[in-house]
Amino acid sequence: MWILLAILSALCLGCYDVSKKLSLQGNSVAGVLLLSVVCSSLLLAPFLLLSRLGLLSTDSVLYVARVGWSEHVLILLKSVIVLSSWFLGYIAIKNLPLTIVSPVNATRPMWTLLGALLLFGERLNAWQWAGVTVIIFSFFAFSLIGKKEGYGLRDNRYIWCLLLAMFLGAASGLYDKYLMRHIDHNAVQVYYTFYQTLLMIPVFLLMQRRKDAVPTQWRWWIVGISVLLVMSDFFYLLALTYPDSLIAVISTTRRCGVVIPFLYGAIVLHDKNTLSKAVCLGFVLLGMVFLMLGTI
Repeated sequence: MWILLAILSALCLGCYDVSKKLSLQGNSVAGVLLLSVVCSSLLLAPFLLLSRLGLLSTDSVLYVARVGWSEHVLILLKSVIVLSSWFLGYIAIKNLPLTIVSPVNATRPMWTLLGALLLFGERLNAWQWAGVTVIIFSFFAFSLIGKKEGYGLRDNRYIWCLLLAMFLGAASGLYDKYLMRHIDHNAVQVYYTFYQTLLMIPVFLLMQRRKDAVPTQWRWWIVGISVLLVMSDFFYLLALTYPDSLIAVISTTRRCGVVIPFLYGAIVLHDKNTLSKAVCLGFVLLGMVFLMLGTI
């Protein structure tokens, strides 16, 4: 059952990236991010309310458990990490081709694995080292293609935004593994979304005071961002609660969703060098499979 949940999460995640690209074209990054987290909060608020009113039983898959102050602090920290990753990621996806952004984001499980190696003293086996090697090779190849298109690491700040967003996303993945062992997954999803809204309000107001601030335009794709993200996170966090679930398999499966925005960028947006990027993406996914084989 958990592998089906991971596949559903991957499909939602892929469509979520396309929705972000459509929402951000000629639009304010801070404004789109604020509106999307507000919409997500509105989608999740009824489940919290129904849980507190006793209209949802404690054994319901939608029930939001009560958490203490110490748990709220941990969830708030997740909100800060994820919101920082999203803000930088939104800047990158607005200004870079999807055929560059999507494959680079697909390498997050590798960075999560390396983080576990450094922080938790985990050791990599032969399959995992093979996966890391293949992905690093693909990462280097993408950097050459990006440089050819004018998106070099040295002279393009949006590439740096993409890389920082990716590393923060990997850190969030490590943190999720810890949180799911101690806090109800629905409580994490609901409260960290609420906290993101509270954090984004002052950020948005501060950004709007800039002289070069881009006005915020409402687009229905913003609702798509919220709905798809809520669904993807729900399937992902629920999958992690299964005792026999494997985080490596779940992370790898979720990242396969990058094929959707890649195809959109190649077919609809007519991004350049799509054949070369498709080969690199294939190697990234192959590396993900090696990581999975090394963990199961």
